[in-house]
Amino acid sequence: MSTKSQRELFRIFKRIATTAFIAFGAVIATTYGWRSPANQGSYFKDQPALAQKLAAHVRVLSQHIGTRNYAHYENLQKAADYVKEEFEARGYKIQEQAYTIDGTTYKNIIVKTGESPTGEYIVVGAHYDSCFNPGADDNASGVAGLLELARMLKAEHLETPVMLAAFVNEEPPFFMTDNMGSLVFAKKLSQEGIKVKGAIILEMLGFYSDQRFSQKYPPLFGPFYPNQANFIALVGNFKSKKLVDFIHRDFTKNEYFPMEAVASPEFVPGVNFSDHWSFWQLGYPAVMVTDTAYLRSKHYHQMSDTAETLDYEKMAKVIFGLNRTIAALAQQ
Repeated sequence: MSTKSQRELFRIFKRIATTAFIAFGAVIATTYGWRSPANQGSYFKDQPALAQKLAAHVRVLSQHIGTRNYAHYENLQKAADYVKEEFEARGYKIQEQAYTIDGTTYKNIIVKTGESPTGEYIVVGAHYDSCFNPGADDNASGVAGLLELARMLKAEHLETPVMLAAFVNEEPPFFMTDNMGSLVFAKKLSQEGIKVKGAIILEMLGFYSDQRFSQKYPPLFGPFYPNQANFIALVGNFKSKKLVDFIHRDFTKNEYFPMEAVASPEFVPGVNFSDHWSFWQLGYPAVMVTDTAYLRSKHYHQMSDTAETLDYEKMAKVIFGLNRTIAALAQQ
Protein backbone atom coordinates (compact mmCIF):
# COMPACT_ATOMS: atom_id res chain seq x y z
CA MET A 1 0.00 0.00 0.00
CA SER A 2 1.37 3.40 -0.97
CA THR A 3 2.07 6.14 1.54
CA LYS A 4 -0.76 8.20 0.01
CA SER A 5 -3.21 5.34 0.45
CA GLN A 6 -2.10 4.84 4.03
CA ARG A 7 -2.71 8.52 4.78
CA GLU A 8 -6.16 8.38 3.21
CA LEU A 9 -7.02 5.27 5.21
CA PHE A 10 -5.82 6.97 8.39
CA ARG A 11 -7.99 10.03 7.65
CA ILE A 12 -11.05 7.82 7.14
CA PHE A 13 -10.34 5.93 10.36
CA LYS A 14 -9.84 9.20 12.25
CA ARG A 15 -13.12 10.57 10.89
CA ILE A 16 -15.02 7.43 11.91
CA ALA A 17 -13.41 7.39 15.37
CA THR A 18 -14.19 11.09 15.92
CA THR A 19 -17.82 10.62 14.83
CA ALA A 20 -18.19 7.58 17.09
CA PHE A 21 -16.68 9.46 20.04
CA ILE A 22 -19.02 12.43 19.55
CA ALA A 23 -22.03 10.12 19.20
CA PHE A 24 -21.05 8.20 22.33
CA GLY A 25 -20.63 11.46 24.26
CA ALA A 26 -24.01 12.69 23.06
CA VAL A 27 -25.72 9.48 24.19
CA ILE A 28 -24.05 9.64 27.60
CA ALA A 29 -25.06 13.30 27.97
CA THR A 30 -28.69 12.39 27.35
CA THR A 31 -28.74 9.86 30.19
CA TYR A 32 -28.68 12.77 32.67
CA GLY A 33 -31.61 15.09 33.22
CA TRP A 34 -31.37 18.53 31.63
CA ARG A 35 -34.50 20.27 32.83
CA SER A 36 -34.82 22.41 35.94
CA PRO A 37 -36.44 20.72 38.96
CA ALA A 38 -40.15 20.98 39.65
CA ASN A 39 -41.84 22.70 42.59
CA GLN A 40 -41.71 20.40 45.61
CA GLY A 41 -45.42 20.51 46.30
CA SER A 42 -47.74 21.58 49.06
CA TYR A 43 -47.68 20.66 52.74
CA PHE A 44 -50.84 18.96 54.00
CA LYS A 45 -52.16 18.73 57.55
CA ASP A 46 -51.61 15.01 58.16
CA GLN A 47 -48.21 14.85 56.45
CA PRO A 48 -46.06 14.22 59.59
CA ALA A 49 -48.44 11.53 60.89
CA LEU A 50 -48.53 9.76 57.51
CA ALA A 51 -44.74 9.98 57.22
CA GLN A 52 -44.38 8.33 60.63
CA LYS A 53 -46.76 5.50 59.67
CA LEU A 54 -44.85 4.86 56.44
CA ALA A 55 -41.52 4.84 58.29
CA ALA A 56 -42.86 2.36 60.85
CA HIS A 57 -43.90 -0.11 58.15
CA VAL A 58 -40.55 0.18 56.38
CA ARG A 59 -38.62 -0.42 59.61
CA VAL A 60 -40.62 -3.55 60.46
CA LEU A 61 -40.11 -5.07 57.02
CA SER A 62 -36.49 -4.06 56.43
CA GLN A 63 -35.03 -4.03 59.95
CA HIS A 64 -37.09 -6.31 62.19
CA ILE A 65 -37.72 -8.89 59.46
CA GLY A 66 -34.92 -8.14 56.98
CA THR A 67 -34.11 -10.10 53.84
CA ARG A 68 -37.28 -11.84 52.71
CA ASN A 69 -37.31 -14.21 49.76
CA TYR A 70 -37.32 -17.88 48.84
CA ALA A 71 -33.89 -18.38 50.43
CA HIS A 72 -35.08 -16.68 53.65
CA TYR A 73 -38.48 -18.34 53.64
CA GLU A 74 -39.24 -17.78 57.34
CA ASN A 75 -38.74 -14.04 56.87
CA LEU A 76 -40.89 -14.12 53.74
CA GLN A 77 -43.67 -15.68 55.80
CA LYS A 78 -43.21 -13.07 58.54
CA ALA A 79 -43.58 -10.33 55.95
CA ALA A 80 -46.76 -11.93 54.60
CA ASP A 81 -48.15 -12.23 58.14
CA TYR A 82 -47.36 -8.58 58.83
CA VAL A 83 -49.21 -7.49 55.69
CA LYS A 84 -52.21 -9.66 56.64
CA GLU A 85 -52.32 -8.26 60.18
CA GLU A 86 -52.19 -4.69 58.91
CA PHE A 87 -54.95 -5.31 56.37
CA GLU A 88 -57.10 -6.98 59.02
CA ALA A 89 -56.52 -4.10 61.42
CA ARG A 90 -58.08 -1.85 58.78
CA GLY A 91 -61.20 -4.04 58.61
CA TYR A 92 -60.45 -5.99 55.45
CA LYS A 93 -61.26 -9.63 54.74
CA ILE A 94 -58.10 -11.43 53.62
CA GLN A 95 -57.81 -13.60 50.53
CA GLU A 96 -54.66 -15.69 50.10
CA GLN A 97 -53.69 -16.80 46.64
CA ALA A 98 -51.36 -19.72 47.31
CA TYR A 99 -49.29 -21.61 44.74
CA THR A 100 -46.36 -24.00 44.92
CA ILE A 101 -42.88 -24.00 43.43
CA ASP A 102 -40.87 -27.20 43.85
CA GLY A 103 -43.04 -28.21 46.78
CA THR A 104 -42.82 -24.85 48.59
CA THR A 105 -45.93 -22.73 49.06
CA TYR A 106 -45.93 -19.01 48.28
CA LYS A 107 -48.84 -16.60 48.52
CA ASN A 108 -50.17 -13.29 47.32
CA ILE A 109 -52.22 -11.36 49.90
CA ILE A 110 -55.35 -9.71 48.49
CA VAL A 111 -58.11 -7.47 49.86
CA LYS A 112 -60.96 -5.49 48.28
CA THR A 113 -62.64 -2.23 49.23
CA GLY A 114 -65.89 -3.79 48.01
CA GLU A 115 -67.44 -6.16 45.49
CA SER A 116 -67.90 -4.93 41.94
CA PRO A 117 -71.35 -5.43 40.37
CA THR A 118 -69.78 -5.11 36.91
CA GLY A 119 -66.72 -7.28 37.55
CA GLU A 120 -64.39 -4.31 37.10
CA TYR A 121 -61.73 -3.28 39.63
CA ILE A 122 -58.82 -0.93 40.03
CA VAL A 123 -55.77 -2.89 41.19
CA VAL A 124 -53.11 -1.39 43.46
CA GLY A 125 -50.16 -3.68 44.15
CA ALA A 126 -46.65 -3.95 45.54
CA HIS A 127 -44.25 -6.86 46.03
CA TYR A 128 -43.18 -7.75 49.57
CA ASP A 129 -40.08 -9.85 48.84
CA SER A 130 -36.56 -8.41 48.63
CA CYS A 131 -33.40 -9.21 46.65
CA PHE A 132 -31.04 -10.68 49.29
CA ASN A 133 -30.92 -7.38 51.15
CA PRO A 134 -32.97 -5.38 53.70
CA GLY A 135 -35.05 -3.97 50.85
CA ALA A 136 -36.17 -0.77 52.55
CA ASP A 137 -36.83 1.05 49.29
CA ASP A 138 -37.15 -2.15 47.23
CA ASN A 139 -39.83 -2.75 48.18
CA ALA A 140 -40.79 -2.13 51.81
CA SER A 141 -41.55 1.44 50.70
CA GLY A 142 -44.10 0.18 48.17
CA VAL A 143 -45.71 -2.14 50.72
CA ALA A 144 -45.85 0.71 53.24
CA GLY A 145 -47.64 2.81 50.64
CA LEU A 146 -50.01 -0.06 49.88
CA LEU A 147 -50.95 -0.46 53.55
CA GLU A 148 -51.56 3.24 54.06
CA LEU A 149 -53.59 3.50 50.87
CA ALA A 150 -55.70 0.60 52.18
CA ARG A 151 -56.41 2.67 55.28
CA MET A 152 -57.14 5.88 53.40
CA LEU A 153 -59.28 4.31 50.66
CA LYS A 154 -61.57 2.86 53.34
CA ALA A 155 -62.89 6.39 53.86
CA GLU A 156 -63.53 7.05 50.15
CA HIS A 157 -66.74 6.45 48.20
CA LEU A 158 -65.50 4.36 45.28
CA GLU A 159 -67.81 3.57 42.38
CA THR A 160 -65.20 1.18 41.03
CA PRO A 161 -63.86 -0.93 43.93
CA VAL A 162 -60.14 -1.24 44.51
CA MET A 163 -58.35 -4.55 44.82
CA LEU A 164 -55.14 -4.19 46.87
CA ALA A 165 -52.55 -6.94 46.44
CA ALA A 166 -49.20 -7.69 48.09
CA PHE A 167 -47.29 -9.84 45.62
CA VAL A 168 -44.66 -12.48 46.36
CA ASN A 169 -41.66 -13.46 44.20
CA GLU A 170 -41.08 -10.34 42.13
CA GLU A 171 -37.31 -10.60 42.57
CA PRO A 172 -34.92 -13.04 40.84
CA PRO A 173 -34.97 -15.95 40.12
CA PHE A 174 -38.74 -15.53 39.60
CA PHE A 175 -38.70 -12.16 37.83
CA MET A 176 -40.48 -12.33 34.46
CA THR A 177 -41.25 -16.03 34.84
CA ASP A 178 -44.49 -17.95 35.30
CA ASN A 179 -43.70 -18.14 39.04
CA MET A 180 -43.75 -14.37 39.54
CA GLY A 181 -46.53 -13.69 42.06
CA SER A 182 -48.11 -10.86 40.12
CA LEU A 183 -48.27 -12.94 36.94
CA VAL A 184 -50.02 -15.75 38.85
CA PHE A 185 -52.46 -13.09 40.10
CA ALA A 186 -53.03 -11.42 36.70
CA LYS A 187 -53.62 -14.80 34.99
CA LYS A 188 -56.25 -15.66 37.60
CA LEU A 189 -58.04 -12.35 37.01
CA SER A 190 -58.09 -13.05 33.29
CA GLN A 191 -59.36 -16.61 33.78
CA GLU A 192 -62.19 -15.31 35.97
CA GLY A 193 -63.15 -12.61 33.48
CA ILE A 194 -62.27 -9.78 35.86
CA LYS A 195 -61.94 -6.42 34.13
CA VAL A 196 -59.13 -4.12 35.26
CA LYS A 197 -59.76 -0.41 34.85
CA GLY A 198 -56.09 0.09 35.63
CA ALA A 199 -53.35 -1.53 37.68
CA ILE A 200 -51.12 0.81 39.71
CA ILE A 201 -47.89 -0.83 40.89
CA LEU A 202 -45.93 0.76 43.75
CA GLU A 203 -42.25 0.02 43.14
CA MET A 204 -39.70 1.89 45.28
CA LEU A 205 -41.16 5.16 46.56
CA GLY A 206 -38.67 6.46 49.10
CA PHE A 207 -35.30 7.61 47.70
CA TYR A 208 -34.83 11.26 46.68
CA SER A 209 -32.02 13.77 46.20
CA ASP A 210 -31.91 17.52 45.66
CA GLN A 211 -28.39 17.39 44.18
CA ARG A 212 -28.02 18.54 40.59
CA PHE A 213 -27.52 15.71 38.08
CA SER A 214 -28.58 13.13 40.67
CA GLN A 215 -31.16 11.73 38.23
CA LYS A 216 -30.26 9.53 35.27
CA TYR A 217 -32.42 8.16 32.44
CA PRO A 218 -32.27 5.68 29.57
CA PRO A 219 -30.36 7.16 26.61
CA LEU A 220 -32.04 10.10 24.83
CA PHE A 221 -34.61 10.69 27.62
CA GLY A 222 -32.55 13.17 29.66
CA PRO A 223 -33.23 16.42 27.76
CA PHE A 224 -36.96 16.14 28.52
CA TYR A 225 -36.79 15.47 32.28
CA PRO A 226 -35.41 17.04 35.49
CA ASN A 227 -31.78 16.79 36.59
CA GLN A 228 -32.63 16.40 40.28
CA ALA A 229 -33.97 13.15 41.76
CA ASN A 230 -36.74 14.83 43.74
CA PHE A 231 -39.88 13.71 41.91
CA ILE A 232 -41.91 10.52 41.56
CA ALA A 233 -42.12 8.82 38.15
CA LEU A 234 -45.11 7.25 36.43
CA VAL A 235 -44.23 4.66 33.77
CA GLY A 236 -46.50 2.86 31.33
CA ASN A 237 -46.43 1.27 27.89
CA PHE A 238 -48.20 2.59 24.80
CA LYS A 239 -51.32 0.50 25.50
CA SER A 240 -51.54 2.10 28.96
CA LYS A 241 -51.22 5.68 27.71
CA LYS A 242 -54.78 6.69 28.65
CA LEU A 243 -54.15 5.49 32.20
CA VAL A 244 -50.80 7.29 32.31
CA ASP A 245 -52.38 10.51 31.08
CA PHE A 246 -55.27 10.39 33.57
CA ILE A 247 -53.09 9.64 36.61
CA HIS A 248 -50.49 12.25 35.66
CA ARG A 249 -53.08 14.94 34.98
CA ASP A 250 -55.05 14.32 38.18
CA PHE A 251 -52.00 13.85 40.43
CA THR A 252 -50.21 17.00 39.25
CA LYS A 253 -53.24 19.31 39.30
CA ASN A 254 -53.35 19.06 43.11
CA GLU A 255 -49.67 20.03 43.38
CA TYR A 256 -48.86 17.81 46.36
CA PHE A 257 -45.67 16.52 44.79
CA PRO A 258 -44.00 16.64 41.35
CA MET A 259 -44.63 13.68 39.06
CA GLU A 260 -42.97 12.96 35.72
CA ALA A 261 -44.73 10.58 33.33
CA VAL A 262 -43.87 8.53 30.27
CA ALA A 263 -45.71 6.05 28.06
CA SER A 264 -42.79 4.26 26.49
CA PRO A 265 -41.98 1.36 24.18
CA GLU A 266 -41.52 -1.77 26.28
CA PHE A 267 -38.02 -2.40 24.94
CA VAL A 268 -36.60 0.67 26.71
CA PRO A 269 -34.38 -0.58 29.59
CA GLY A 270 -36.13 -0.45 32.96
CA VAL A 271 -39.61 0.35 31.66
CA ASN A 272 -40.93 -3.14 32.45
CA PHE A 273 -38.87 -3.85 35.59
CA SER A 274 -41.69 -4.60 38.05
CA ASP A 275 -45.09 -6.20 38.54
CA HIS A 276 -46.85 -4.01 35.96
CA TRP A 277 -45.12 -6.20 33.35
CA SER A 278 -47.33 -9.10 34.46
CA PHE A 279 -50.51 -7.15 33.71
CA TRP A 280 -49.16 -6.13 30.31
CA GLN A 281 -48.82 -9.83 29.45
CA LEU A 282 -52.59 -10.22 29.88
CA GLY A 283 -53.45 -7.04 28.00
CA TYR A 284 -54.43 -5.02 31.08
CA PRO A 285 -53.56 -1.29 31.34
CA ALA A 286 -50.93 -0.96 34.05
CA VAL A 287 -48.43 1.60 35.31
CA MET A 288 -45.52 1.69 37.72
CA VAL A 289 -45.15 4.47 40.29
CA THR A 290 -41.46 4.59 41.18
CA ASP A 291 -38.54 6.68 42.39
CA THR A 292 -36.69 5.18 39.35
CA ALA A 293 -34.54 2.69 41.33
CA TYR A 294 -30.99 2.31 39.97
CA LEU A 295 -31.36 5.45 37.85
CA ARG A 296 -30.98 7.49 41.03
CA SER A 297 -30.15 5.25 43.99
CA LYS A 298 -26.75 3.66 44.63
CA HIS A 299 -28.49 1.42 47.20
CA TYR A 300 -30.51 -0.54 44.64
CA HIS A 301 -30.17 -4.29 45.40
CA GLN A 302 -27.42 -3.54 47.93
CA MET A 303 -27.15 -4.21 51.66
CA SER A 304 -27.18 -0.42 52.08
CA ASP A 305 -30.88 -0.27 51.09
CA THR A 306 -31.89 0.54 54.67
CA ALA A 307 -34.68 2.50 56.33
CA GLU A 308 -32.60 5.57 57.22
CA THR A 309 -31.81 6.28 53.54
CA LEU A 310 -35.44 7.13 52.70
CA ASP A 311 -37.34 10.42 52.78
CA TYR A 312 -40.68 9.72 54.47
CA GLU A 313 -42.02 13.26 54.15
CA LYS A 314 -41.78 13.02 50.36
CA MET A 315 -43.24 9.51 50.47
CA ALA A 316 -46.19 10.87 52.43
CA LYS A 317 -46.87 13.45 49.72
CA VAL A 318 -46.79 10.74 47.07
CA ILE A 319 -49.24 8.50 48.94
CA PHE A 320 -51.57 11.38 49.83
CA GLY A 321 -51.67 12.42 46.17
CA LEU A 322 -52.17 8.85 44.94
CA ASN A 323 -55.11 8.36 47.29
CA ARG A 324 -56.87 11.36 45.75
CA THR A 325 -56.04 10.20 42.22
CA ILE A 326 -57.20 6.61 42.78
CA ALA A 327 -60.46 7.93 44.21
CA ALA A 328 -60.88 10.12 41.11
CA LEU A 329 -60.12 7.18 38.80
CA ALA A 330 -62.76 5.13 40.61
CA GLN A 331 -65.41 7.74 39.72
CA GLN A 332 -64.64 7.65 35.98
